[in-house]
Amino acid sequence: MKQNKITLIAEIGENYLGRIHLAKKLITLAKKAGADFAKFQSYNEMCLRKNDPEYDWFKKVALKDSEHKALKKFSIKNKINFLSSPFSLERAKFLCENLGLKTIKVASSKSLDLNLLNYLNKKCNKVYFSTGMLTLQEIKKSISKLNNVDVSIMHCVSEYPLKIQNANLLAITKLRQEFLKHEIGYSDHTIGNYAVYTAVSLGASVIEKHFTINKKLKGTDHILSADFEDLKNIRKNIDQIKTLLGREEKKPSRKEKKIKKFMMNRFI
Repeated sequence: MKQNKITLIAEIGENYLGRIHLAKKLITLAKKAGADFAKFQSYNEMCLRKNDPEYDWFKKVALKDSEHKALKKFSIKNKINFLSSPFSLERAKFLCENLGLKTIKVASSKSLDLNLLNYLNKKCNKVYFSTGMLTLQEIKKSISKLNNVDVSIMHCVSEYPLKIQNANLLAITKLRQEFLKHEIGYSDHTIGNYAVYTAVSLGASVIEKHFTINKKLKGTDHILSADFEDLKNIRKNIDQIKTLLGREEKKPSRKEKKIKKFMMNRFI
């Protein structure tokens, strides 16, 4: 699948700390940095297990229905796409039927939820599908349930933060070989931006990077997130890498054609 521009998703997720004013600030900054999507996560108490050690934290950062609506409206106002990952079928129905979203991100932890995938296949136009923790066969099984929508398959390793020796970015090449009809992307959990640039060089045409106001804030995601300057540089650099890559063909450039005869006969 060809496209002219790399899609950049700013994963705000829980980095808004349960503060809607901070969520709006991050949306504004994501747009200013050049992101195409401001992404959140959609779960509520019904999605959470009471014995989860982070139960209280997830409850704190769970977006209310009214907050979803406010942030989508704010995103539209700021001319950036609103995106979210549902963590239950009920949350998917809310996003699609109440919020009117036609594009959904499937988190790695929900990538084997066939009920969810079957629903999204009926209601969506576009799905970004993360593949953390999955085998190739599991990816194929899940993607087969999404045969009615445009799917971007995202290489992902579910470690927070992700050590570079575990990033396995050549999996992008494997996914491109196995899923010729699908766009392949990369959802990054490493510290820094080198993995993002390598992923684009390997053919990833969608990049998802966690986004924060300050990488020193408490929480598992801030240290592996991009701040505003990082995200702005990511936008600039992935566009340049895309231009440098050109097309998968070998032929003389227009300027080469003009000088070819002269250059070939320049020396005796």
